[in-house]
Amino acid sequence: MAAPLRSWSFSRARMLKRAKNALYLSARKRVSLFLAVFIGVPLLLDLLFPIPDPATSGEGFTQVVTDRNNQILRAFPDKNGVWRYPTSPDKVSPDYLNTLLSYEDRWFYYHPGINPISLVRAAIQNAQCDCIVSGGSTITMQVARRLSPHDRSIGGKFKQMLRALQLEWHYSKEEILTLYLNYAPMGGVIEGVAAASQMYLGKSADQLSLAESALLAVLPQAPSRLRPDRHPQRARAARDKVLQRLFLQGQITQEQLHYAQLENIIALPLSTPQLAPLLSRQLVDNYPNDAVIKTTLDGELQHELQALLAEEIQRFPEHQSAAILLVDNHERSVKAYLGSADFTDNSRFAHVDMIQATRSPGSTLKPFIYGLAMDQGLIHSASLLRDVPRHLRSYQPENFAHSFSGPVDATTALRQSLNLPAVQVLEALGPASFSASLENAGTPYVVPGDGKPSLALALGGGGFSAWKLATLYSGLANGGEVQPLVLVEPETKDGEVNREAKRHDKRWLMSPEASWVTLNMLRQPRPNRIRSAAVMSSQPQMAWKTGTSYGYRDAWAVGVTPQYTMVVWFGRPDGTPSPGQYGAVTALPLLFRLQQRLAPSPDWPSQPADVTTKTICWPTGKLASETPAGHCHRAHTATLIRDQIPPTLRDMDADGTAPGILTIRLDSNGQMLGMDCTDLNGETGYETRTLAVWPGNLEPWIAPHMRRSEQLPESRPGCEPPTLVTEPLRIIGIEEGQTLMPASFKKTQELLLNTLGGFGKKALYVNGAYHSEADNSGLFRVEIARTGAQEIVIVDEQGALARVNFEFRLRP
Repeated sequence: MAAPLRSWSFSRARMLKRAKNALYLSARKRVSLFLAVFIGVPLLLDLLFPIPDPATSGEGFTQVVTDRNNQILRAFPDKNGVWRYPTSPDKVSPDYLNTLLSYEDRWFYYHPGINPISLVRAAIQNAQCDCIVSGGSTITMQVARRLSPHDRSIGGKFKQMLRALQLEWHYSKEEILTLYLNYAPMGGVIEGVAAASQMYLGKSADQLSLAESALLAVLPQAPSRLRPDRHPQRARAARDKVLQRLFLQGQITQEQLHYAQLENIIALPLSTPQLAPLLSRQLVDNYPNDAVIKTTLDGELQHELQALLAEEIQRFPEHQSAAILLVDNHERSVKAYLGSADFTDNSRFAHVDMIQATRSPGSTLKPFIYGLAMDQGLIHSASLLRDVPRHLRSYQPENFAHSFSGPVDATTALRQSLNLPAVQVLEALGPASFSASLENAGTPYVVPGDGKPSLALALGGGGFSAWKLATLYSGLANGGEVQPLVLVEPETKDGEVNREAKRHDKRWLMSPEASWVTLNMLRQPRPNRIRSAAVMSSQPQMAWKTGTSYGYRDAWAVGVTPQYTMVVWFGRPDGTPSPGQYGAVTALPLLFRLQQRLAPSPDWPSQPADVTTKTICWPTGKLASETPAGHCHRAHTATLIRDQIPPTLRDMDADGTAPGILTIRLDSNGQMLGMDCTDLNGETGYETRTLAVWPGNLEPWIAPHMRRSEQLPESRPGCEPPTLVTEPLRIIGIEEGQTLMPASFKKTQELLLNTLGGFGKKALYVNGAYHSEADNSGLFRVEIARTGAQEIVIVDEQGALARVNFEFRLRP
């Protein structure tokens, strides 16, 4: 019997072992199956039902253009018309974050997306009321409902909870909170706290007070019913409820509660900022993928200048517009950009950006003609220039005032914006060279017609913009080094690349010495007509220049201080003339008002070491210390660069009338001999004498004793020097001071004029404007139609002038 018993015991043990192994394997399978379901199913569901991305579903952000301090200048809604400003927890008021978390979700940072206690409490409250009192939703659940909307049912709530768990799985708490701050419904087409703060309260979300924080924290609970702009009483009651809860939680004091509840609900009519509207539109076009475009502008200064310009433009007729561009010279950054006078006034072409528009610059580029000429050693600050009538083959320049000053120094010519001297300097510099210098500086001059630069460039005969002017003048303030202006702060991704590239794009327009002298020539007191006791005495003297385009189409004023460059433009964007509106009268007063609004600038840089001041003499242009007393007819103080003393310029079309030292020969009787004269009647000796002579076309404006005819002795008969002196030019046909009165039935008077003396071809000017050359018979025919004082000037090839002033009246 023993053997069978042992066999049975062994079989039983083996069966038990097998059973235990089977149970163990079954448990492992169940655990594996459980884990597969517990982990795999959520993973599968997560893959099948991903969290909706608002950005890819057409719910992008409002594009916001801000100033350098994050103040909103202008915003553009998303493609659905929703206002949703991008923000993050670090850009929102701490009061708001504390209020939001204390009121909506105290355990936000501790729960996994669902707060069971809140859900149970909400279920009890709803059951007791037999209505929906509370949803028990956490901030995560509210974000889930916003991203994946559902119906208000048990199934919808379950779906919301699953989405909340999914959000917590994928995102950090800060990222979830950021989603809430950006997408929480705030009423109508407004979403997010930043948009609500700006639209309802007119401020950024980081400036919210405690009461305002409570208002915006409760608003998403019933955004339509609690809109502060439509239902201020309801909104106030809901806000006070939030504040009371904060007090009961110990988050605020009794005093804070009291003063916060005293605040009225003051919601602004829904609007968006309209600071720098034209610039903002341009930047949005340039940076279409950037939610926030941070500019270099100063929002407060922009707002102040917009108000100033809106006030100023009221003095001007309909259709007139204006523009202001303000640049910080140290940073080369734009501080204010006003492309039009009033963005809301379509009668003034509000949507045309005149900062970028190509217009005639008038005389505003003259300083660069003078500066480049000084850099090349052609002139200095006191060079003798000629403000006299000129008749060139293809161009007849004239002064704005239709009058002439005769001899004038370079500084006076630039300050008074005289046209004829500027043309003379450009002629010596070369129009092509001047145009190439501007292009090399990155500010090309748009030349009309065949594109070939001409002398007309000196007077605005081409296209330029306010932006280019500011670039050039800011370069002048930086020692002649021109850089592109910066408009976008480096925080913007694209702007950082562009800005770094621009920082390395430095180009020299002229030397620091020429820049300093040019600005010094432009520094002058403001005209008496716009003096003001309100001018800050601490402001350094401003260097300024005005300009007026042909036909009164553009009025300019440009000012430079050590800190700022300012450009002011007035005119009609459609190019229609505005008679009587010119730079000195229209734009310059606003330029000085603008300077008054700015913080005081530092002092001007000291005089460079290579810039010296010395006395020179006219007409030769040489140093007074090296000029004989009889040759120094007029002494002037000149600012020199590297001690260069260029001789007095001569006109390219002058013939035998160049200024300088003239050497003559005299016989024993003191009579002048021609240099090639051989008929000396046996005389073997002669005396040599030197004279300082003026340009021939300046002689009508200088004292008689300085003229050649007075300095030169009588010539020896038969031995006269050629063309040194011709018979003085005279006008025949009208007398000085005469009064003309036509027949009673006529309104005009025709004059037939002739000349005596002079040399070569002659040109006639009437009241400063070129009229004609003499006809084949040598006569001039002039019809006088304007009553009052008249002036007729005739100029010969040597530049000699004859002038007659008379009066024309109609018979009573």
